[in-house]
Amino acid sequence: MYMLNYGYNKQENIFMPISHHPLIEEFPEYKDNLHKLKMSNSHFRRLANEYEGIDKSIFRAEQGIEIVNDDYLESIKKERLHLKDMIYSMLKA
Repeated sequence: MYMLNYGYNKQENIFMPISHHPLIEEFPEYKDNLHKLKMSNSHFRRLANEYEGIDKSIFRAEQGIEIVNDDYLESIKKERLHLKDMIYSMLKA
């Protein structure tokens, strides 16, 4: 379980909780398949590693640990979502 921190969302003018989005929490119903694919499929493993790296970068940016501009943060959030969609497609196949 991750400690919940709050960050300011400029677009909505509110404070929102900041947390990691690990794949195991995003897809708990696919826990076994996540592990199996990470071990057996190099493409899946690359996507999962890329997702986890981007997720950590987003978390650090939202925490203020890394300074990034809003456009960059928005673009890596979109990339994380795209990776999540690709990973989900492979998990449910």
